[in-house]
Order: sequence, then C-alpha cells, then structure tokens
Amino acid sequence: MIKGVMFDFSGTLLRVESTEEWLAAALAETGTLLAGADFDETARRLTEYGALPGGASPRHVPAHLETLWDQRDISAEQHRAAYGGLTRAAGITDPELAQALYDRHMSPAAWRPYPDTERTLRELRRRGLPVAVVSNIGWDLRPVFRAHGLDELVDAYVLSYELGTQKPDPVIFRAACDRLGLAPADVLMVGDSREADGGARALGCPVRFVDHLPVDERPAGLAPLLDLLGPA
Repeated sequence: MIKGVMFDFSGTLLRVESTEEWLAAALAETGTLLAGADFDETARRLTEYGALPGGASPRHVPAHLETLWDQRDISAEQHRAAYGGLTRAAGITDPELAQALYDRHMSPAAWRPYPDTERTLRELRRRGLPVAVVSNIGWDLRPVFRAHGLDELVDAYVLSYELGTQKPDPVIFRAACDRLGLAPADVLMVGDSREADGGARALGCPVRFVDHLPVDERPAGLAPLLDLLGPA
C-alpha cells in the first residue's frame, strides 16, 4: 500500500523555460545585444551542448568535461563548473553573460509547474500522503517551490548536492524515505529518468515514470498517479 510519494523535480513537477527564453532573459539582464541569426545560432549552440540545466541533455560532452558532467550534481561547485564549461564550449566567452545565464536558471521565473502539479500535490495532502522532492541538483530549489505556492505541499526536500551523492544511488532514496518516516516499499517514486529515478527500485520502492516534455505538451502527466493510488 502506498503511504507516501517521492517526486523528481525537473521534468516531473516543473519544467525550465526554453533555451531561447533563457538566453533572452540573460541578454536583457546584462544589456547585451544579440538579434536575428546571431541569436538563433547562439541558442542552437547552447542547446547542442546542453548548457541549460533542466533543459535538453548535451548531444556531446567535450572530453575534458566528461567526468565533471557525470558527477555534476554531487556539489554546488561541480554543478556550476560543469554547466559553465558547457556554456563556454557553446561559444559564450563573455564572463558577465555566462554568469547571468547560470544565475537565470536558478530563478523561480525560469520554471513553470506542469498544469496538474498543484492539484496532484493538493490531493495527496488531502489524502494524508506525505511528499518528498528528491532531486539531482546543484542549488537550493526551495525558493522555486515557495514562489509557485507549492512549498506548503512538500514535507521534505532531499537534494543531491546537500547529501554529496546523486541518483541512482539508493542512499538518496533511503534518506527521503527516512525523512517521511516510511518503509521504502510503501513510498512511490515518480520521475522522468529511468536511469536516475529508477534507482529507487533497489530499495524496493515502486516506481512510475512521466515524460519530460514542455509544460504545454503535458497537461495531465501526473493524473494516472492518483488512479494508481486508488479511490480517496
């Protein structure tokens, strides 16, 4: 019987803005002019190198960044270094613009909840099922949840950079279950990564996956979760 739920963050409950929106916001922040074909080409390169955290994965990672990329969510320093390296690989040489790009993705304004995120979390709260957010991340996402009115619906945050380990390491899922005060077999893990979020199975947690799609393309990806839990 499911008594609690763990959710991934990016691509599960919320989704980051598009690369074009991200770039435009950083350009405006720094007063940098980039338009037309130059803007399009810069956005294309940033997408190719996966420089937007929470956005598309890199199509290829430069050899000198491979180890850092694999361990990017273990600490804030490694996260910043990994994405800073990808930004430079994409051709961003202005340090002020590179800093603005990294800072922008941590802004609540850069994130949108999926249409059914709030109502799903509220229904879980109504049913008395505690919720943990379990994320591979290099920064504190709590302000994002507060800004979108979701923080009151989350009982625990388990963030990789705070633990010094990242999914699929079972340690991170065990920590979340412990904070919810529940046995792993009673906690459902919901995420978009079969590799990372699927690691909860090693503890005996049931796991369900959602598609990591733009917000407008996934209006009800979490709805089947409530059906899985049965009648209220």
